[in-house]
Amino acid sequence: MSQDFLPFTRPTIDEATISAVGDVLRSGWITSGPQVREFEAQLSAYCGGRPVRVMSSATGAMEIALALADVGPGDEVITTPLSWASTANVIMRAGARPVFVDIDPRTRNIDLSLIEGALSPRTRMLLPVDLAGLPVDREQLYAIAQRHNLRVLEDAAQSMGSNWKGKRIGVDGDLISISFHANKNITSAEGGCLVLNDADEARRCELWRLQGVERFPDGGYDCTLAGGKHNLTDVAACIGLGQLKRLDEFNARRLTLARHYFEHFDRTLGCELPPEDFAQSNWHMFQIVLPAQVERGDFIRAMHAAGIGVGVHYPAIHLLSLYRGMGFKPGDCPHAERVGRGLATLPLFPSMQSQDVERVCAQAARILKRS
Repeated sequence: MSQDFLPFTRPTIDEATISAVGDVLRSGWITSGPQVREFEAQLSAYCGGRPVRVMSSATGAMEIALALADVGPGDEVITTPLSWASTANVIMRAGARPVFVDIDPRTRNIDLSLIEGALSPRTRMLLPVDLAGLPVDREQLYAIAQRHNLRVLEDAAQSMGSNWKGKRIGVDGDLISISFHANKNITSAEGGCLVLNDADEARRCELWRLQGVERFPDGGYDCTLAGGKHNLTDVAACIGLGQLKRLDEFNARRLTLARHYFEHFDRTLGCELPPEDFAQSNWHMFQIVLPAQVERGDFIRAMHAAGIGVGVHYPAIHLLSLYRGMGFKPGDCPHAERVGRGLATLPLFPSMQSQDVERVCAQAARILKRS
């Protein structure tokens, strides 16, 4: 691939972090250890002192959150159809059933006004997603949850550093899952965390995270539940520590680039731009919805030929084969289906320059004007 190729995302790892990873490798302690404990301590401070436990993935964090909330067979969890498949898959793996509620076409997040119409006696949890880093309305979300005595699992995979009315995501709320995947605003290469409510919940989280095993001072151990293997390595935690200290810097740069997109994108092309939320979003992604007459595959191929990567985040989950097999069908969530067909994620990452944004906008205009 040409050195001039502009991917839709690229992590920024500084030399100090690379050197620190080398120190961890040389230390001989590379699995969960002191780096993990320090990463959790710093994440807890970031989340207002709440307990935080890191995992090998945000998917694992959500699986554990469902277990902590006792979600299981016969239960229903209300969620959005516009997300990565893991949001619904974890519900299935718990033995519960996802109930998809359509999106608000403006925010592209779950339409909170439709949730109460989707409730049933089997509903146990609400699982919203902050798509592209734009927060769901936390006041309305928790008002619904409190009225109906429901747990909430915030899929905040994409919203590290976002806020709701000035309060950081993670400081308030019930269970919050955050991702540190390679394409997120900060990364640990792979990984994630779960923000918890109290020390007891954090202790149970630790058991679910590592085989349900509790070790004793005499070297023995007991197993009290059928936990999984979700622990994060010290190597990954070391990367995360280096990234966390730069989160504000990274997000400020993303905001600048997003503003530049709005200044330079040709609004006569018929694309739907994201909401211009410069106060609350962390600008994890800059997503446009292509006009209905434009074939997304053709647009992506043409952009790629011009040296520009474009992502797709995401097709509507309920139309994936697994969920069609459960009886979900086209027309169930018309807004999510339309937006999911046309979404295209344009390049946005901290090391981009203003001229990169201008190049993306110019190429998109040339291609779309030919469509």
